[in-house]
Amino acid sequence: MRRIGRRFQRARRRRRLPPGVGPRNRTLMFGLANPDRFMRFTRPVTPVAWVVAGVLLVVGTWLSFTAPGDYQQGDTVRIMFVHVPAASLGLMIYGALGVSSFFALVFRHPLADAAARAAALPGAAYTALALVTGSLWGQPMWGTWWVWDARLTSVLVLFLFYLGYIALRSAIDDEAKAARAAAVLGLVGLINLPIVKFSVDWWNTLHQPASLLRAGGTSLDPVFLWPLLTMMAAFGALFLAIWLSAIRTEIVRRRVMSLRARAAQNA
Repeated sequence: MRRIGRRFQRARRRRRLPPGVGPRNRTLMFGLANPDRFMRFTRPVTPVAWVVAGVLLVVGTWLSFTAPGDYQQGDTVRIMFVHVPAASLGLMIYGALGVSSFFALVFRHPLADAAARAAALPGAAYTALALVTGSLWGQPMWGTWWVWDARLTSVLVLFLFYLGYIALRSAIDDEAKAARAAAVLGLVGLINLPIVKFSVDWWNTLHQPASLLRAGGTSLDPVFLWPLLTMMAAFGALFLAIWLSAIRTEIVRRRVMSLRARAAQNA
């Protein structure tokens, strides 16, 4: 046991682990950080995520189209079943990208870097979908496609952070340097998340306040609440399926690149 303790102390000094992280905590925190273990764990999980996402999308779409129209918005209210899940997932995905960037930058876990890279494109797609559906919803309700409202502007900034992350990784040929630069940008972008979330509370905005998660409970009628929750679960399951598949593809790509580099050196 003493020998194991001394080995871990040396590993802590080399990897600069936080003082409170012991062998058991480190196993719990980074158990799936090993690419081989991650590949084994996600092999059966990924197809299940795709099936669950497909089923939830079908059920959510059916509930969305069979729900009655709103007494004020009419059938336009159905845009909510796409807009709200897309906007919520856009925020949550960037949170996952930021956390993954932190672990990639501080602990230098290649799997965390792969997770951050895999989250960028679907996160940008969800955020773009939120912007487009928001404009489609806003035109009949507000009489305009776009206003420089605090919520709309902060979501647009979020979308630009996604594009900046993707562009920065593509602009630098050295993958290690690209990963570090993109991780820094990913961490900086986290500052925008509370601005997006609380913009309707901090400023007098045209965008309506939260109606799903708020103090005192939701203000949505059950005929709208259940289709919305189903679509949010569907969008979440779809992202999980895409994310896991993209991470697995990235691991395989890096292994192939490593094998090619070794073959070139041996040749």
